[in-house]
Amino acid sequence: MKIYDIIIIGGGQAGLSVGYFLRRSSLSYLILDNQKEAGGSWLKTWDSLKLFSPSTYSSLSGWVMPRGKNEYPSKSEFLAYISAYEKRYEFAIQRQTDVFKVEKKNGLFKTETNKGVFYSKTIVSATGTSGNPFTPEYPKRTTFTGIQVHSVDYNNPDIFKGKKTLIIGGGNSGAQILAEVSKGTPTQWVTLKEPQFLPDDIDGRYLFNEATQKFLGKSKVKSEINHSISLANIVMVASVKEARSRNVLHAVRPFKEIYEHGVIWQDGTKEQFDAIIWCTGFKANLKHIESLGVVENNKVETTYTRSIKEPNLWLVGYGNWTGFASATIYGVGKTARQTVKEIRESLTNSDS
Repeated sequence: MKIYDIIIIGGGQAGLSVGYFLRRSSLSYLILDNQKEAGGSWLKTWDSLKLFSPSTYSSLSGWVMPRGKNEYPSKSEFLAYISAYEKRYEFAIQRQTDVFKVEKKNGLFKTETNKGVFYSKTIVSATGTSGNPFTPEYPKRTTFTGIQVHSVDYNNPDIFKGKKTLIIGGGNSGAQILAEVSKGTPTQWVTLKEPQFLPDDIDGRYLFNEATQKFLGKSKVKSEINHSISLANIVMVASVKEARSRNVLHAVRPFKEIYEHGVIWQDGTKEQFDAIIWCTGFKANLKHIESLGVVENNKVETTYTRSIKEPNLWLVGYGNWTGFASATIYGVGKTARQTVKEIRESLTNSDS
């Protein structure tokens, strides 16, 4: 029976970042990934997606993404980069492996998958959120007879052409999907509060830097440009600027309920729609470690990335509760580096 030092669950940007910092160690590891090719959750994003940072700020540790034709990388450019990144560092990855459950037995982790059982001394969970899309509960949502999809299943606007479409969600995904769907059909945008658009000259690189400074208590940007900077703000990429020129970036507050042909607004007015696209985000995908008894309210109590209840379990890439900006391409490296440092120290101490 082979016993790995580390099993990493998830082969997206978080799992690869952990692998990068393991490459010079003598520790044995295996990355279990449920996709058939490189890319992780990026494989499930819409076709026209544009990253909102230049390549330098859209790169994993160790190797900067080559510059493309445009300032902001496309989905295909990023997928090509992450595939090349894998090959460059020759990570130990097993593809098309679905992890069902992780258990602790006799001091070892037993990871059950569709490709058999794997044993390890430690576990890094890096499954992200794309496997757990969030759709808010609205009365009678299931009665709607039109097209209804979450952004994770949205590819392009083709099936929505000529169909009046309701787009729900005020983040970058909602704005970018609205921008392209609205070219071919009437749309209505629904957001919890008024969308916050960044100035045209502020993009992801400034977002990340300012958010970092804010996290450290050193932010000066608000006083300098009189604009509150947040990772939740909408970046004005080219497609969103184009939509602004068509005057379609107008959002209204949520409706009261859904009915079979559309929605009922707060004042009781009914409005028909042919399709609904939920751009309402995701929650941490943690089902595989629920059997360890560490998941509460869809989170794991951690010190940085290390589980408090199960100290041989680390969680990387789920958001600020697993390290500041750890769900971003640019930010995950910092948490991955610290995670590997802790694992090495833990395994060294246990062997001594």
